[in-house]
Amino acid sequence: MGKVIRIGTRESQLAVWQATLVKDMLDMHGYAAELLYIKSEGDIDLKTPLYEIGVQGIFTRALDIALLNGDIDIAVHSMKDVPTQMAKGIVQAAVLRRASYKDLLVPRPGESFKDDGGNKIIATSSIRRKAQWLNRYPDATIENLRGNVNTRLRKVEESNWDGAIFAAAGLERIGLRPENAVELDWMLPAPAQGAVIVVSRNDNNYCLDACAKLHDADTGLCAGIERDFLRELLGGCSTPISAFAKVENGHVVFQGNILSKDGKQKKEIFKRATISDAQHLGRDTARELLANGGQEILSQFENA
Repeated sequence: MGKVIRIGTRESQLAVWQATLVKDMLDMHGYAAELLYIKSEGDIDLKTPLYEIGVQGIFTRALDIALLNGDIDIAVHSMKDVPTQMAKGIVQAAVLRRASYKDLLVPRPGESFKDDGGNKIIATSSIRRKAQWLNRYPDATIENLRGNVNTRLRKVEESNWDGAIFAAAGLERIGLRPENAVELDWMLPAPAQGAVIVVSRNDNNYCLDACAKLHDADTGLCAGIERDFLRELLGGCSTPISAFAKVENGHVVFQGNILSKDGKQKKEIFKRATISDAQHLGRDTARELLANGGQEILSQFENA
């Protein structure tokens, strides 16, 4: 029997679900594994909006340190939370098959959301969701909403908000998607939303070989293109950048955008490439977007 692979995870219900999924998948391939729980900075400060904290890797840094110190062998993250430039010595070991990439609008229990415009109160800590909502509904009021999935759902129930925005995958994975939730088909997701990534040290060949068996090639390709788009735009949690790629009939179809913080300015791009030509699709579309008005929006954040 080989060694036991120590899987690092945050303590939230969703993070533990994702780490347990990886543990079960490893077990199916004959690898023993156990979970180790580590608290991240993003779990400690639940009041400050993420775009005000302004640090990349707020949900991953503590696990990175544990990896580099040898306290754990692999870590499991929602891929959208992982900085596009990983810490030195840490590499992608696998990307699991993507779940839903969509965002959901969750009204208070027993109520329905009427898409009739108006001056509604919507809660989210995501500057991307805020900007896209204000672009569509400029008269809306946006409230900050932090905490794990369970905490945020409880806050919605106790609030006077018209609704709050969640990632569909997060709610669906732990069986908490409310019946009255509305899919926001018009809202472009965060790069790699809905994907789960496993990372390891670059010198841990045992774990890299084990995790390679869990990798989904299409998800890895598409999420990688989306993250390349984000990296080229130099975007982080404080920049409203969205991207989504999918494999369709031997091609990769890509859509990306960048908005001003108040949602008043928006530049978007659509591209299609064969899978064999998609290696630099994210980078190239980002450069084209910058050259066609995106740089003007991005400069607002750089100057700030």
